[in-house]
Amino acid sequence: MMTPAHIAFAVLTLPLASAAFTAFFLRRRGRTAAAVSVGVAGLVTAGALYLAFRGGRFEITKEWFSLGSLTVCFGFQFDDLAALMLVIVGIVGFCVHVFSLGYMSDDAAKGRYFGGLSIFLFSMIGIVLADNLFMIFVFWELVGFSSWLLINHWHERPSASAAAKKAFIVNRVGDLGFLLGIAMCFWTRGTINLSDLAVQTSSGHAAYSRAIPLLLFCGAVGKSAQLPLQVWLPDAMEGPTPVSALIHAATMVAAGIYMLCRIQVLMVPEALTVIMWVGVATALYAALCAVVQRDIKKVLAYSTLSQLGYMVAAFGLGSTEAIDETGRIVLVAAGVGAAMFHLTTHAFFKALLFLGSGSVIHACHHEQDIFRMGGLAGRMRLTFVTFTIGVAAIAGMPFLAGFFSKDAILALAYENNRAAFSVLVLTAVLTAFYMVRVWKLVFLGEPRSDAVIRAHEGPFSIRFSLVVLAALAVVGGYYRSYPRAFSGVITLIPEAPEPVHRIVLAASLAVLVLGAGAALAFYRCDEEDTLRVRAPGLFKALLALNLAFDRSYDYYIEKIQQRFAMLLNFVDRLGIAGLVRAVGEAVGVVGLGAQALQTGRLSAYVYWFLAGLVILWAFATGLL
Repeated sequence: MMTPAHIAFAVLTLPLASAAFTAFFLRRRGRTAAAVSVGVAGLVTAGALYLAFRGGRFEITKEWFSLGSLTVCFGFQFDDLAALMLVIVGIVGFCVHVFSLGYMSDDAAKGRYFGGLSIFLFSMIGIVLADNLFMIFVFWELVGFSSWLLINHWHERPSASAAAKKAFIVNRVGDLGFLLGIAMCFWTRGTINLSDLAVQTSSGHAAYSRAIPLLLFCGAVGKSAQLPLQVWLPDAMEGPTPVSALIHAATMVAAGIYMLCRIQVLMVPEALTVIMWVGVATALYAALCAVVQRDIKKVLAYSTLSQLGYMVAAFGLGSTEAIDETGRIVLVAAGVGAAMFHLTTHAFFKALLFLGSGSVIHACHHEQDIFRMGGLAGRMRLTFVTFTIGVAAIAGMPFLAGFFSKDAILALAYENNRAAFSVLVLTAVLTAFYMVRVWKLVFLGEPRSDAVIRAHEGPFSIRFSLVVLAALAVVGGYYRSYPRAFSGVITLIPEAPEPVHRIVLAASLAVLVLGAGAALAFYRCDEEDTLRVRAPGLFKALLALNLAFDRSYDYYIEKIQQRFAMLLNFVDRLGIAGLVRAVGEAVGVVGLGAQALQTGRLSAYVYWFLAGLVILWAFATGLL
């Protein structure tokens, strides 16, 4: 009989086996590769649901290798946090696999695509189950590799190749800090095992206590695309739309939030404050950028950035001091519950929105400009209904998933930091504004291109995924009502006092009405871009804000880094290499002189011998 640990190991290794089998035998058999990959994704989802609801909680570890005092183990830590994340990865991953059957049906490299999905699923599950920081880092890098592979699927396009390289390089910048944080954690605490870290009191010196969580947070800044490393995520939309749903909306980018919740025991108030403001700034910045996007996937990409900022801010906001059973003061990051709550609901409604956009793009023959769409509500009724549910959920419509999780974050912000609360409320207004803008321009009005006139619903695989995710976007916010499976996370979701609850509820409803109403009233379906026509100054300012980081990085690389590299090259050639060559030339000159002395005549050698004796005598007598 299989134990829960055996099932967990099977859930981890089945996608790896699928990827290996595809690579060796099915690279030119796309349909078979797709069937194998989808079947494995279904088994993984079934295993995840069984482990979450029936498998119990367990920890298991085996020694992997030792380097001096460092012992690295390969193990699983399956608690309520891991169970919740595993269910999210399994369900969203399975829906994306099924959706891809229809979306990628005519792709010539279908086998490579589904093999890449399997590698990603293996890597993401490894992060979820890992019981130590080193194992998390290994799978963290595998997720980065699989992301590069899938973004670069259409590698014949220069834009896709450039986007994949950009995502890979930017993430390595954050991962350098992550690796340094792991090294410092072992150096100061003597362990990188999550369970061992949870029972320790501190890392010694206060500077190390602040540096470790901030260095580890660098990994989340890269993977979850927070300021200033957010530049890779919008460009990553060059990959196939199902990839955008799986990696860049629901799972990979959420890995940074999950990792923060895993290392909550390492947090100190100063680090949480920095984390909170990074999240708040990212949420507002991305929302402002989303307002001027024309590409439907770029709008959703910046929306993802903004919602990830919400999660990061929630994690940093919920810090309180408490006394544990031993009498020592510990920091309880109450934001873990709020952050994971929003991560859960966001995974469902954002995957729904991305797959809904994929359905639209597939029907409109890969047209992605929202100003060339319109009138799709009557031609794609199912996509219209499900996309509307996704828009309502992210905008905070009452009784949908996003309403509950966003209110939990706003209540936390209202109690702990009114400035952050104000910024997050403004961000929520912008979210409702730009999402209703997309909804109106895509589905209402008259068709604005021939591609829209010929649009129709996709095959069953596309419609199936939309229906499943739409249902989860409706009921996902109620999972806290069933604490049996995820009580360890649900109990961390803060309960706001009644006065605070009323204030936040009123603010949420006002946000929804203001943002959605402004979009419906402001945008006209018969104009090229209403904002650019009616408010050109604001449009240019938001566009400049959108491009500011890319231009800054381009300037740094071209004007500073490249010139500094040229200076170092000059110093190397003229200084270091020149000195080495000068020494070599001097030795050569000495050698030539010595060679000239070798005449082969005995009388000459006698004269040189006598001259040497005279010189030595002069030194000995002090004459020289």
